[in-house]
Amino acid sequence: MSKKETLDHPHFLKSFKKEGILTIQEGNGKVITLMSPNKWEAKMGNDWIYLLFDTFQIRSICEQFSEVSLDIVEFASKPTIYHSKPNSVIPEGPKTNGSLMFSLLREPNWNKLLFQISQPTLVKLDSTEKAEVKTDLLFPLFSLGTKEMYLGAEGDVKILKG
Repeated sequence: MSKKETLDHPHFLKSFKKEGILTIQEGNGKVITLMSPNKWEAKMGNDWIYLLFDTFQIRSICEQFSEVSLDIVEFASKPTIYHSKPNSVIPEGPKTNGSLMFSLLREPNWNKLLFQISQPTLVKLDSTEKAEVKTDLLFPLFSLGTKEMYLGAEGDVKILKG
């Protein structure tokens, strides 16, 4: 296992593209698993979060959003996990109570990795898998200030944790 002070984008990307899955030990020592959504199976559980690098990707995974909901995502200042109704055209994926979870990562290094992957990517936090690679960078969704919100297509908003 190699340890990196920053994300080794080419190495991480090559590993991810090869298998569609990558397990990373981040700066706090916690392990996350990144996975292409087409690799997900129901037996893997529903505690996966879609990671996005830009707000335009929301349309590919969620029902049409109101302007209010889009503004909340776009202007959020802290890491936030959103719960929302899935787009009916996406294939089966992890859902809890009919909603999927997603987060828009703004931290530049993680955002760049997602941009290079170029598709919504699933993440499992606190993965029990053995890490393939290691970085000293902290994964944003592990911060104490991470919030959770429900965003509905009609503009309804509920704070679930925060």
